[in-house]
Amino acid sequence: MRKDEEQVSPSDSDLSAWRRELADVSLPEVHRSIIVPSNAPSWRKMLAFAGPGFLVAVGYMDPGNWATDLSGGAQFGYTLLCVILISNLMAILLQHLCVKLGVVTGRDLAQPCRDHYSRPTVLLLWVLCELAIAACDLAEVVGSAIGLQLLFGIPLVWGCIITCLDVLAVLYLQNKGFRYVEALVLTLIATIGACFAAELFFAKPSLTGVVMGFVPSLEILKNHEMLYVSIGILGATVMPHNLYLHSSIVQTRNFERTIEGKRDAIKFATIDSSFALMLALFINAAILILSAAAFHWSGHQDVAEIQDAYRLLSPTLGVGVASTLFALALLASGQNSTLTGTLAGQIVMEGFLNFRIRPWMRRLITRGIAIIPAVGIIGFYGESKTTDLLVASQVVLSMQLGFAVWPLMRFTGEKSKMAEFVNPTWVKILGWTTTTIIITLNLKLLFDIFAPEAVRKAFYSFFGLPAG
Repeated sequence: MRKDEEQVSPSDSDLSAWRRELADVSLPEVHRSIIVPSNAPSWRKMLAFAGPGFLVAVGYMDPGNWATDLSGGAQFGYTLLCVILISNLMAILLQHLCVKLGVVTGRDLAQPCRDHYSRPTVLLLWVLCELAIAACDLAEVVGSAIGLQLLFGIPLVWGCIITCLDVLAVLYLQNKGFRYVEALVLTLIATIGACFAAELFFAKPSLTGVVMGFVPSLEILKNHEMLYVSIGILGATVMPHNLYLHSSIVQTRNFERTIEGKRDAIKFATIDSSFALMLALFINAAILILSAAAFHWSGHQDVAEIQDAYRLLSPTLGVGVASTLFALALLASGQNSTLTGTLAGQIVMEGFLNFRIRPWMRRLITRGIAIIPAVGIIGFYGESKTTDLLVASQVVLSMQLGFAVWPLMRFTGEKSKMAEFVNPTWVKILGWTTTTIIITLNLKLLFDIFAPEAVRKAFYSFFGLPAG
């Protein structure tokens, strides 16, 4: 990066009190590495911005979501499709705010936290985020290992160890250029999408039932079991590390640092992420639809584990390749998510602590934190504990999510930091409402998991709510 590219443009003068020099950049090895043609047609600019949204979207279709989607479809048919849709709309809004933060300020979400909170608070936020990344990586490691076992018969312990190899893949591709990382992620997403498109063709779901499933139903609030699964879907959808990741990787684009250039960057980057998240919506909805069509009306409403779904798919649908496609999609999903998790780990360490280590070392540390407990628990307790590991990873993610969404809403809502790009009133209302819903539902999920049964029953009875 040339020295003149690091200078703050005059249009950024009102932000100078908040920003540091661009020498303190996010992911410096790829910062502004992709040129956005300034005088090109809109479609060429949009292509230049295409990519980061897909890296973010993989976090919304990771193996941690599979168990809740499978359970929701098997138990309640198509009813909970509306919950997946609402979750996705929330995600689109939050990722748009991440785009704004990264484009306008030139900072990822972790960096302004370091600037504005006390040192103890910053350290707490960093530790919580590292735990969330490790928990998410744990889900991807276990998901990839299950996929390898189902496809090739590899024991889960060895499957977890094999996933270390993707650390080398990320390092190699990032050194060749960030576009190669994006291309690999897009290829894996296309693989997942193609697998589930074929599965839906085999399952032949009811089109009317699917359409009606996207319409919100009061039955979800009245049925406590349905409400509990819905909270699980909502709680597992928005990944906290994605907020840090997106605000960073949007800065890989070298766009004009003028008011108009930033406005275009926000527009095209938002289109990119929204389109990618709609693909994530299709895949999450496809998992639930497949589960509903295959299991709900065939006497298998109790299917909740990935391995059970794999064993039952081909016999239920009468198509031999159905189970293989399911396992292939799971493997692609796990590998895809680990690619972005390692990047997020680098971003939060550099952003919160202003401390940098070599990327390969950072990725080995992140993967080691995930693999060691996975191998230890599976080796000691057996392969039956994989579902428990996935559930535990989602609990840790739930605990951290509010600590990421709150600063995002704060920083993008302050005029002194965002100038003319500050959130308008309607975005603030939607954003804080989304934040409140996410935090409330995740607190409920934690309460239902950890509170004694007598305490839960007394609490819900007092407020006249369905028990978790």
